[in-house]
Amino acid sequence: MTMINDDLFGELEYKNNFWRGKTTLRMFDLEKEIILSIDGHESADFSNVQREAFINFIQDMKNIMNEAEKLVYDYYSDNYEEYRERLGNKSEADNFAPKVESASDLKSLVKPTELIVRRVRKNGKRRLGLLCDVSWDIENGLGIKIEDENVEEVGYQDIVL
Repeated sequence: MTMINDDLFGELEYKNNFWRGKTTLRMFDLEKEIILSIDGHESADFSNVQREAFINFIQDMKNIMNEAEKLVYDYYSDNYEEYRERLGNKSEADNFAPKVESASDLKSLVKPTELIVRRVRKNGKRRLGLLCDVSWDIENGLGIKIEDENVEEVGYQDIVL
């Protein structure tokens, strides 16, 4: 097991082509420690773009997460009736996919679990992916794709994996 202590990312362990550690994130007014995964080789040669992506995210977390919360709310509002139908039973639907009035109502339904710092591609964009467990779709979860500090897409976790 390979371990390092990086000046920026902290204590990391290399597993399955990712360096994994911990970071703290604030979402829906709840602070939570989540997994931090940095896409990289065992040599831990993280690119400047990956470092910038993480630094910029930490520095602008409040604005980025506010935007993410709004887009998660929009995504949920557009899709929750379909999830309710799939659940069938009304009381189950009320528990796992209730009607919500605002983004803050999602606090008990959406749990961030992992922030992924992606490798840089040819386009040079700073890419992050935030994975969340959600009550209404345990199998697929929720992914939030962030590029150059802008929330680009919310959908199944596949969009950031």
